[in-house]
Amino acid sequence: MTGGANVSVVVVDDDPQVRAGLRLVLGADRGIRVIGEASDGLEAEAVIARHQPDVVLMDIRMPRCDGLTATAREVAADPSRAIIVLTTFDADEDVVRALRAGARGFLLKDAPPAELVAAVRAAASGRPVLAPGVLDQVMRLAADHTRLPTAAERDALASLTPREREVAEAVARGASNADIAAELFLSLPTVKTHVGRVLTKLGVESRAQVAALWARVGSVERRR
Repeated sequence: MTGGANVSVVVVDDDPQVRAGLRLVLGADRGIRVIGEASDGLEAEAVIARHQPDVVLMDIRMPRCDGLTATAREVAADPSRAIIVLTTFDADEDVVRALRAGARGFLLKDAPPAELVAAVRAAASGRPVLAPGVLDQVMRLAADHTRLPTAAERDALASLTPREREVAEAVARGASNADIAAELFLSLPTVKTHVGRVLTKLGVESRAQVAALWARVGSVERRR
């Protein structure tokens, strides 16, 4: 897409009212056209393939196929695909997983209309898009990944059982509870229990913090 051309958009969200709202906001800009909609990640695959939009606005939490899975699949098929992940939450793990999946940006659904329009234009031009609050999270997480682990953190990781270590490693890779259940042949409730124990033993509050700790300790172990 060139600077003066229209930007075509596909909106993916399981809530029809959200889709209508996004269409209304984006449609108010003469240079942006919403050319397709989908209610989940599976439907999005066909809609995106048919319309080939410049930008995809992708919700995270949807039935059948969530937005992060759909984002990873679309980017794998076309690395140039510009996807902005939208969510009502700003949880650390959502930010990390969205960026790992290959999203061009991450915005909250309550972003002001002008910010949403600017984000769509930026993504269509190949620029990354992060809401101010999300950018703060990314910078904090980056700093958390690079600092050296403390003795207490190494001891906490060493306290995990073999099964808890497997779960922690999967969490650090960005796997969802459903992914972990399938990978380790466990029930979903069992995975949730293990994840809770991992968070408690490591003294962290989010899956992103597990990933950061795993990366810090692993980098030290690899240098030995």
